[in-house]
Amino acid sequence: MREPPESDPCPASLGTCGPTSSIAELNRDCFCVGVEQTALHAALAETLQLQGLSGALAESHPHLFAKLPVFVARHHIRDIAGVVSAIAEVSALPAYRSAASSWAPDIAHFDPGSPGGLLGLDFHLTPDGPRLIEINTNPGGILLNVLLGRAQQACTPALMAPLSDPEQIEEAVLASMLSEWRQQRGSEPLERIVIVDESPTEQYLYPEFVLFQRLFQQHGYRAEICGPEALRRQDKRLWLDACPVDLIYNRLTDFSLQRAGHAVLRAAYLSREVALTPHPRAHALYADKRNLSLLGSPEFLHSTGATQRSIDLLTTAVPPTGILTADNRDLMWANRRHLFFKPAAGFGSKASYRGDKLTRGVWSEMAKNTYVAQQIVAPSERHVAADSHPLKVDIRCYAYAGMPICFAARLYQGQTTNFRTPGGGFAPVMTSMESAAGFS
Repeated sequence: MREPPESDPCPASLGTCGPTSSIAELNRDCFCVGVEQTALHAALAETLQLQGLSGALAESHPHLFAKLPVFVARHHIRDIAGVVSAIAEVSALPAYRSAASSWAPDIAHFDPGSPGGLLGLDFHLTPDGPRLIEINTNPGGILLNVLLGRAQQACTPALMAPLSDPEQIEEAVLASMLSEWRQQRGSEPLERIVIVDESPTEQYLYPEFVLFQRLFQQHGYRAEICGPEALRRQDKRLWLDACPVDLIYNRLTDFSLQRAGHAVLRAAYLSREVALTPHPRAHALYADKRNLSLLGSPEFLHSTGATQRSIDLLTTAVPPTGILTADNRDLMWANRRHLFFKPAAGFGSKASYRGDKLTRGVWSEMAKNTYVAQQIVAPSERHVAADSHPLKVDIRCYAYAGMPICFAARLYQGQTTNFRTPGGGFAPVMTSMESAAGFS
């Protein structure tokens, strides 16, 4: 492992950052150089420039990457891995699927045959263990975290190490995409992959789209990035320009493809003219926030036939979550200071509110949409300088088919993660050497 440069002294010399330090002490006192920012931005800029794009990411995305790692206890990593496995088990049970489907849009009843791609499971770490805050079906950042891992500079604690190997993460990401293809299209050859989002070049995480494009191209696939309006149907295929499209990597946040501008993609998907990942069924089974009311309910989980291990893991990890209804609105308002309100099909913390910040006007507007109320779980913290206020931390586990692929942290100030906090952004996760090679 590399030592930090002499010009960047570490509190290890004071005995506060070493092999015997606790996780809390490391997150409070360890300011060793964790990420080589210059090398990180140079690597991403080079990739962007190879695709004919501007590489001035340090100026356009100054708070995308944090400078320091976040330390996570190995038992928390194991607990998170257990929750991932438990969700995979429960989500495959007929009783769970029936319950989740009861509030899903019609398109979610169409089963294309695959799980639906990577999941991003977001956790807050508490003294009593990790708490699952939400699940996402098109989670951004995994390939950005591959770059981050490559720029990781070893820190002083000799028993700590990065949790995930960047090359293995890339291989697992590609394998998940190929698995989606095979499960939806069998032995048909895969030639062309298109990454689709609204106005993709204007998206904050557009640099990651380029990383996905490069990953696909490096493995021999044709890969493009486009908006949904560029797609057309012809001869029972979906086309981009003069060539048919085999697989869509879907980054749209219209999870049920209801908008008029997505009609072509919706029709092609339902006609099995293109493979799509993630797809509307995956969002309905995993990412609709109403599902947390099921995953955290011991009575419901027992009724599904889930194993006792999964019931114990989920009822511990999922904070109490309820669906906001006309019948319970008054009670929810009275208890709002202890609750966090999220739209059922929300993303990126949009239209989400801490109860203690709510006004009567916002509360009235919320009645027009479907919301869940989740018990507030305070996030853990990471100090980024000795004389600064700590930043909040959440831990994202990227997973596929019940297996963790990558762990990343996000540092932020404010109500939710935002990539606008100086010193914040994606951060590497480090844990003890004995658990760095596996999650069990």
